[in-house]
Amino acid sequence: MRSILRHVLRLALPMLLAGLTLAALAHCSGIEKAPPRPRSVRTDRSFELNVPRIMSGTIASQALLLGYQPVVVRGYGLVVGLKGTGSRDIPPALRAHMLAEMARHGIGQQSAGLGHLNPQRMLDSPETAVVIVEAIIPPGAVGRQASRGTAIEGTKFDVRVYADPRTGTTSLEGGRLYTTELRPVQRGEVFPPLGSRQAAAMAEAGGPIFINPFAEPGAVEHDAINRSIGRILDGGEVVKDMPLKLRLSSPNHARAQYIQHAINSRFPQEQGQRDPTARGESDEAIRVTVPPSFRNRSDEFIELLRHTTIRQSGVEAIANSVKRLLLNDPSFAFDAAWRWHALGPRVLPMIRDLYDHPQELPRMAALRAGAKLEDPLVVEHLIDMVRSASAEIRNQAVALLRDMQLDPRIDRALRGLLSDEDVDVRLAAYESLARRGDPFITRLDIDDKFILDVVDSDEPMIYITQIGQPRLALFGQELALQRPLIVDAWSGRFIVQAEEGDEQVEVYYRPEDSNERLIEQIDARLEPFIQFLGHQTTIEQPQPGLGLSYAETVGVLYRIWREKGIDADFKAEQDRVLAAIIRQQQQQTGLEERPEFGDPDFDYLQPEAPPIESGEEAPSDLDRLAPPPEVGPPEVDGD
Repeated sequence: MRSILRHVLRLALPMLLAGLTLAALAHCSGIEKAPPRPRSVRTDRSFELNVPRIMSGTIASQALLLGYQPVVVRGYGLVVGLKGTGSRDIPPALRAHMLAEMARHGIGQQSAGLGHLNPQRMLDSPETAVVIVEAIIPPGAVGRQASRGTAIEGTKFDVRVYADPRTGTTSLEGGRLYTTELRPVQRGEVFPPLGSRQAAAMAEAGGPIFINPFAEPGAVEHDAINRSIGRILDGGEVVKDMPLKLRLSSPNHARAQYIQHAINSRFPQEQGQRDPTARGESDEAIRVTVPPSFRNRSDEFIELLRHTTIRQSGVEAIANSVKRLLLNDPSFAFDAAWRWHALGPRVLPMIRDLYDHPQELPRMAALRAGAKLEDPLVVEHLIDMVRSASAEIRNQAVALLRDMQLDPRIDRALRGLLSDEDVDVRLAAYESLARRGDPFITRLDIDDKFILDVVDSDEPMIYITQIGQPRLALFGQELALQRPLIVDAWSGRFIVQAEEGDEQVEVYYRPEDSNERLIEQIDARLEPFIQFLGHQTTIEQPQPGLGLSYAETVGVLYRIWREKGIDADFKAEQDRVLAAIIRQQQQQTGLEERPEFGDPDFDYLQPEAPPIESGEEAPSDLDRLAPPPEVGPPEVDGD
């Protein structure tokens, strides 16, 4: 026992002496105490996500997707080629901005090969106009890039162009927009900012301007059109990738890695893709890259991403759980379809019994997922939906058939819809067959200006597009101008006439800026007549033609139709550009309810416009004016 006690004292004595020495030193006035080590203070960055039960276990239930909304962009541009309808009346600050932009693009500089152009004279010319260009960039849009010396186009979109209301421009008809940079719009801005207030450019736009064609120049009242407004179909191109980023509701490194792995498993890196689809930046942020295969359908990628299940095992059990929730509440149909789609082909055995479910919503949810997963068993069920379902469901079924693999059953069913009583179903079938390249539609390229499609249908109709690629479709067998006929358009510059029984019509045309007159005898059938209107006669292609633009060609047809010279319905695709811009600007007011992250990648989502810098003009009452409205029928039906 004594030996044990001695051993303990021998071990403890040095420690005791050391403690006494430190205590004595601590009382010496010349020795400072070491400051206590500060404890790390962690700011709570968590926020709450409220998602429906059917979204439990998905990425959307764990993280907020930033960049999910389209972005409104705007910029000042210069339109050239006008016929005396431009204006030199430009506010001084705007004139200085345009001169700086023109110099930046090399206009007036010998080194850029544009020394023959004088910027001041261009702005003073009545053949030019300063315009405002605006558009919407879709979420996740991919920017223009170069790969191995080959340029890869960025996402394309339509743009809206209108004369700056502070200038005296009266019409943009016949004009062409010089390449213009487009920047994100800050909330509260009516006009694009000038100088250093500008954000980085996200897109560019340029090309010939398409004016609403449904009236003749100088028309009033019902036919009046504001010709200071136009569109450029497919005229915009994204130059900078639109960022997509996930923000975890509860920041955690392990959880972030788990979500990153789930995304990269579902969307592995593709050939030509510079970065993995998901790349973690921190315990709360994951950057997302749109894979090349989704380049032109980023909206579909975003929905799949949000509905992707984080847990990679037990696919069958998850699919059945989604199915039970859907049957209990059919309003979950949209999310159910995307969840099954995101889970992949292994869900098909679990959902096939819903393909003929008596309720439309569960049935359509299963068919949508099956179609996206290329299940051949959905074809007959979708064809049945096309024939018997409600109007809205019929159009959805047509759209799903459009994107499926080649199948003679699909093409036969869609062709049968080209004579459907419902005009919307008829047009949906046409769009689907055109997308599939079906030989049932005869396609003609009119001088690279627009496409003329001839569609075999029992329902005569003319259909024009106002979004994307300019197209004009003729529905019916051997559509022709009525005879006898006499139609005077454009204040006597265009006249078409024929007598009863004539196989040809006589066309008189005088260009607006010329005294030259042209008189031709043209086949009365609409197909060759439209080719004549749009074709420009050249040495290489000497066939007679007037060389009219797409808008002018449509305007002539519309005028003849109004005078009962064409026995068919006339349908115009609704122009949704302005409506989409207004809707998106209204929706952006809800951004204030989202968590504030201060992420520099999303500076364009700031709630207010930056303050006006010294030396810049304050906005006047005129600056508060909204863009001028576009008058005229956006959608025209037959009598």
